[in-house]
Amino acid sequence: MALREILLFGHPILRMKASPLEAIDESVHTLVEDMIDTMLAAEGIGLAAPQVGETISLLIVNNGLVEEGAEPKAYINPAILEEDGVSVTEEGCLSIPDLREDVTRPESIRVTYQDIDGVQHDERCDGMLARVLLHEIDHLNGVLFVDRLSPMKRKLLSKKLRRIAAGDSAVETSKDAL
Repeated sequence: MALREILLFGHPILRMKASPLEAIDESVHTLVEDMIDTMLAAEGIGLAAPQVGETISLLIVNNGLVEEGAEPKAYINPAILEEDGVSVTEEGCLSIPDLREDVTRPESIRVTYQDIDGVQHDERCDGMLARVLLHEIDHLNGVLFVDRLSPMKRKLLSKKLRRIAAGDSAVETSKDAL
């Protein structure tokens, strides 16, 4: 398939709330394949449709980095139903290259979503999968991981964020970037 451009911090689409996906047709299948190829080429662990310029409620997770032998998976119209516990872990983002910070998130979640075949799922996830889903679902709501940092930390990072928004940085290729 085709690699898509990953939008960087500062692009207005990254701040938009994604629209629910009403139908899963061939164009959605093509988008999912393109997003998987793009995520793998960038060595990411997750990618949300807004990061490639599509304002629909769709995200991809590279489950092979979460669970050995697992394939990348599409989550359509995901929604968090429950959150439990607290976890602080360093995160990165393909749309905010070369920046990694500790982010506090729930340790486990219950999530509902449709798969690529339109089948509805209701699952409990914890650890890395929960963190990746929370990070990518934030993208679907126009929220970036830097929004979850303290105001002081954001202020300290503001110069770097302005440089990224101005296009002075290349997309990071880190296996830990969400």
